[in-house]
Amino acid sequence: MGTVPTTEQQLARAFAPLLTFAPDRHRIRTVALTLLCFGVMLGVGLQQWSNVRLGGFDLGIFDQAIRAYAHLHLPRSPIKNFHHDFPPGFSLLGDHFSPVLAFLAPLYWIWDDPRVLLIAQAALFAVGVPLVRRITVRCFADAAPETSRTATDLAGLVYALGWPLFMASREGFHEVAFAVPLTLLMLERGQARRYGGVIVAAVLLLCTKEDMGLLVATYGAVLALRSGGRDGERRGVRTGLALLVAGPVACFAAIRWLIPAMGGVSGYYWNYGRLGPNVGAVIVRLLTDPVTSFSLAVNNWQKVSLLLWLFLPLLFLPLRSATVLCALPLLAERLFSDNPSHWSMAHHYDAFLWPVLLVAAIETLARLHARAPGRTRRWAAAVVTASLAMGLLLGVARLADPAHWEPNAPERALVEAASFIPDGVTVEADNNVAPHLTARTRTLIADNTPRGADYVLLQTVKRTFPFASAAQEQARVRLLLAHGYAQLWSEDGVVLLFRTVDEPIPGMYIPDKNSTPVKDVPLPPAPTRS
Repeated sequence: MGTVPTTEQQLARAFAPLLTFAPDRHRIRTVALTLLCFGVMLGVGLQQWSNVRLGGFDLGIFDQAIRAYAHLHLPRSPIKNFHHDFPPGFSLLGDHFSPVLAFLAPLYWIWDDPRVLLIAQAALFAVGVPLVRRITVRCFADAAPETSRTATDLAGLVYALGWPLFMASREGFHEVAFAVPLTLLMLERGQARRYGGVIVAAVLLLCTKEDMGLLVATYGAVLALRSGGRDGERRGVRTGLALLVAGPVACFAAIRWLIPAMGGVSGYYWNYGRLGPNVGAVIVRLLTDPVTSFSLAVNNWQKVSLLLWLFLPLLFLPLRSATVLCALPLLAERLFSDNPSHWSMAHHYDAFLWPVLLVAAIETLARLHARAPGRTRRWAAAVVTASLAMGLLLGVARLADPAHWEPNAPERALVEAASFIPDGVTVEADNNVAPHLTARTRTLIADNTPRGADYVLLQTVKRTFPFASAAQEQARVRLLLAHGYAQLWSEDGVVLLFRTVDEPIPGMYIPDKNSTPVKDVPLPPAPTRS
């Protein structure tokens, strides 16, 4: 028989796990980088809110739509409905097919405020950190442990402070909040050969925005080709082929049937008139006149600058990975577009591409490391330096500047004037202040067409979307004062008007069942603060 352990020995065994416990450093770093990403991106969004730089287009639109979801209604937005003259009954699903936004509705049961969307977007971006780190760990699985840890930490840092995420956060909230983590999840699950997860992520992407079907299809082709080169990967091939077919079918179904069923117009966002009137004509044009057609993708400095912004900080490394093919459809959408807004890096569009480009760069670096470790360290150092420098320039530096947390005089006046507007009324508001009113009023943005709202809130010292000039805004004030409105408050060029007499206003129009939706004419960027 063995000896009976003493009391001291029993206690030592019981507490041995605690005495030998060492923190999981990988997990700690993952949590730290995730919190860093969340805090910085939320800070960028809240900074824009505090200095009144987030507009009814688009934060106010999403706020109205998701609040409607929270009340178990279709996602309707008076701002979008009126400004683009959609008929009554129009749902935001008739603008872009994004039912995934309904997942955010319960947040409004906790806090009924547009800023909840800024929090949600920062959290969704932050979810990408552990996914990027998982991808990097697998890519560097054959490297020395120290090299793998360093690569994983740097990849997570570059993602967390990625300049495309800064730009998206500065723009308020968009569907890209879901597109970024879901794209990473699809890529990560494919890398892990967990094909059920790939399908789940792909389905959710198809419910994020109609053109995500193009990304899903391209990834399906990449997955099928990669799986076809490995033994025993028939399931990967089948999954890839399924995505290759399902992506375009879902895209076509959303544009042709689902969007019109929600009050939208099929082809409303067709911006490719230089190539042809429809997809079929574009395909024929590309096949019969490829040189002229593809020259449209680089026919001005903005498009070339966009390509440099996207690829230069990553030292063009994504071009050496097949994963970069997943970015081509979304990039082509922008480069061939007739809308100059799509060529700019000042909006949220680059964030759709960020997961693909970063993962492709990580894959390339891992392959280079396997061949020449010393050279790879120099490449990685250059990528990290360039990417973080852009992030510092576009995001972190602004957060540290107190001037960027304070609104200018007209913006302060807009917020003050908004406080005089009672709950439950209809308001035509300056685009910049509209999100400050959507939670408690029926808010429209003031545009070129009078709507006869109870209150009208305008600033007249500088142009704001969608007016073409400050003179147009001043003319609107004069028109309303001459037709039933009285001035309630005025300061720093901001005017609050109240409708006292229900009389016709020249040019007034309320969308009805016969309304034909219109599109905005692209204008030069509005002036920014000095």
